[in-house]
Amino acid sequence: MSRVSKSIKNAKVGLFFYAITIFVAFFSRKIFLDYLGADFVGLISVLQSILGFLNLVELGIGTAIGYALYKPIFDGNQKEINQLIQYFGNLYRKIGLIILLLSLLVSFFFPIFFSDVPFSLTLIYFAFFTFVTSTLLGYFLNYHLTLFQADQKEYLISQYFQTAGIFKSLLQIILIYFYSNYYLWITIELVFAFVTAIIIRWRVKKIYPWLKVNLSSEAKHIKYPKILVKIKQIIVHKISFFVLTGTDQILIYIFVNLESVAFFSNYQLIFNYLIAFVHKGFGGTQASIGNLLAENNFKNTKKVFWEMMAIRHFFGGFLFMTIYLLIGFFINIWIGEQFILSEDILLLMCANAYISQSRKPVDDFINGYGLFADTWAPITEMLLNLAVSIILGMYLGITGILLGTFISTFFIVVLWKPYYLYSQGFKKAVWEYWKGFIKLIISFVFTFLLIQYLTQNIINSEPTNYFDWTLYAIKISISVLAIYVSILYLLNQGFRNFVKRIIAMILK
Repeated sequence: MSRVSKSIKNAKVGLFFYAITIFVAFFSRKIFLDYLGADFVGLISVLQSILGFLNLVELGIGTAIGYALYKPIFDGNQKEINQLIQYFGNLYRKIGLIILLLSLLVSFFFPIFFSDVPFSLTLIYFAFFTFVTSTLLGYFLNYHLTLFQADQKEYLISQYFQTAGIFKSLLQIILIYFYSNYYLWITIELVFAFVTAIIIRWRVKKIYPWLKVNLSSEAKHIKYPKILVKIKQIIVHKISFFVLTGTDQILIYIFVNLESVAFFSNYQLIFNYLIAFVHKGFGGTQASIGNLLAENNFKNTKKVFWEMMAIRHFFGGFLFMTIYLLIGFFINIWIGEQFILSEDILLLMCANAYISQSRKPVDDFINGYGLFADTWAPITEMLLNLAVSIILGMYLGITGILLGTFISTFFIVVLWKPYYLYSQGFKKAVWEYWKGFIKLIISFVFTFLLIQYLTQNIINSEPTNYFDWTLYAIKISISVLAIYVSILYLLNQGFRNFVKRIIAMILK
C-alpha cells in the first residue's frame, strides 16, 4: 500500500470515528454542565492541565522514537524495530515512575491550591489520581503505540480509542442524568482506562506477532545515544508547546476564577475538537513525510511541502472564518447566552487556531529531518509566553493570557521556524518560503474581507435554534468555500497541485 493510500485510510477511519466523538462530546458537555455544574467541569479541566504539566517529563521520547523508526520500517528490519520498541518501553517505565512520584508530591499542595473551591479534597484527590492512573497505563502497557503511528496504521488506534471514548461518554451521560454523582462520573473514567489499555495491548500482539511486548532484562542494556540526544532536544520543544497550550486554564483559574475556566473550556472544547478533526484528516502524514525524506528527492519534497502548506492554510482560514462567525450563536443555543465570551477573546482564539494549522507543514518537515537542536527557540517562546500572559493576565484577564500565546507564537513559530527548516533542512534561501507564505496570507485576508461584507449586507442573520443555525452555517460555509478555494487556486501553485492530485485520485 502506497504512502498516499495509507494516509487516506488513516484519514477516513479517523474522521469517521472523530465525527461521532464530536457529536457525543457536545451532547455530554451540555448534560455535565446542567447536572454536575460549571465548577466541576472547571475543576476537571484544571486537574487535567496539572497532569499535563507533570507529563512534560515524557515529552520527546515518542517523537524521537518515531523519527528513528521510519528507516527500519522502510527497510522491513524487524530486529531493529524490536530493539527500538524495547528501548522505548524501558524509558517509558522509568518515566512512569517519575510521573507517579511527581503526582504524589504535587498532590500535597492541593489543600492550599484548591482552598476556595466548593469540593471536598477527597473528590479532588480521587479525580486527580484517576487521571494519573489512566496516564500510567499508557506508559506501562501501551508504549508500542508509536509503532502504529510510524507504520501509518494510526487508524487502528483511532478505532479502539475513539470507540471506547464514545461508549464511556454515553454511559456517563446515562448515569449522570439519573444520579448526578461526581464519584460515579470519575469511576467510569477509571474503568474505561483499564479496558482500553487491555484491548490495545491485545491488538498489538495480533498485528505484530513478531514484536516483543514484554520487556526483558536485556532491554535495560540496549543503548541509543543519538536518540537520547534527540530526546533531550525534543523535550525542550515540547515543554514550550505545553506552556503555550496547556497553561491557559491554570492561569485563568489563578487570575480570574474557576467558573471562568469552564466558560473558556467550552470554547476550547469546540476549537480543540475541530482542530483535531482536521488533524485526523491528515492522519499518517508525518510518517509519510519521514518516508518521503528518506527517498532524498528534493523536487518531490518541495512539491509536497507546498501542497501541504496550501491545504493547511486553507483549513486554518476556513476554521478562523466559520468559527468567528458562527460560534457565538452556537454557544447561545447550546448552553445559554451567559456562557458567551467577549469578541476580543474569540478573535485571539481564532488567530491562535489559524497559526496552529498553518504551522503544521513546517513542524512536520522539521520532525522528519530530525531538526531539534534549536533549543533556544522554545525556551525563548516559553518565557515570552509566560511573561506576557502573567503581566497582561493580571490586567486583562483571559484576553491578556491569550495575547501571551499569540505574541510568543508569532515570533518563534511564524518567523523563526521556517528559516530553520529552509537553512538546515532544505538547504535553500528562506526568501522562497516567504514568497509562497505571503500569497497564502493575502488569499486569507481577501476572503475574510469579502465574507465580512457578505455577512453584514447579504446573508446577515441571528439564528435562535439549531435548525436556523444549521441553515446559516451552511450558507456561511458554502460562501467561504467558494470564495476561498477560488482565490487560493488563482494565487497559489501548491493549492493548484493539490486540487489536481485530488482530481486524479478521484478519476483513478
